[in-house]
Amino acid sequence: MAQQQAAAKKQQDLQLQYTTYKNTLQQIAQKIGDVEQEAEEHKLVLETLDPLPADRKCFRMINGVLVERTVQDVVPALKTNAEGLKKVLNDLVKQYQSKQEELDKWKKKNNVQVVQS
Repeated sequence: MAQQQAAAKKQQDLQLQYTTYKNTLQQIAQKIGDVEQEAEEHKLVLETLDPLPADRKCFRMINGVLVERTVQDVVPALKTNAEGLKKVLNDLVKQYQSKQEELDKWKKKNNVQVVQS
């Protein structure tokens, strides 16, 4: 009887660990999606502003406040932000891949097989 309880406890622990891995991967994937969307928005804005004259006024949202600037002022900041987003995106993808590899190693080590119900 004690052996059954130990086996059940181990199974619960394995299920909990698996769920934790899956939740972490899902959160990272959500962040990747958010960053990709923001990077795409930056790209669209830069493409829109590119053909415009440098002294033309435009508006930029900074911390929820709409401020008036010129294209000349806004484009360098947008480029910097876009490059930062690319770096963050690359870091998140690496983090996702390493977590996925960690999960795969854990599954092999504990002989875990996922059963879809």
